[in-house]
Amino acid sequence: MGVSEILASVDSEIALLQRVRALLGGAVAAAPRKTAGRPKKVVAAVAPVSAKPAKKKKRNLSPEGRKRIAEAVKRRWAAQKKAAAAPAK
Repeated sequence: MGVSEILASVDSEIALLQRVRALLGGAVAAAPRKTAGRPKKVVAAVAPVSAKPAKKKKRNLSPEGRKRIAEAVKRRWAAQKKAAAAPAK
C-alpha cells in the first residue's frame, strides 16, 4: 500500500465524517438561548369558527342590589371622611 493510497483512504474517511457531522448537526439543533423577560407568546392552533359566535350573557343588577351597593359606598365614604377629619395624634 503506497502513500497515495493511504492519503486517498484518509481523504475519503474525512469526507464521510464531515457528511455525518453535517447530518447530525442539522438533526440536533442547538437549544435556543434564553433571553431575559417574559417568554414570547406561542400562537395556538386556530380552531374552526362556528357560524355564530356565542355571546356572553349580560349581567343585570336588581334594584335591591343596586341600593345595597350605594349604601355600602356611602358608609365607606363616611368612614373615610371621619378618619380624615380626626386629628392625628
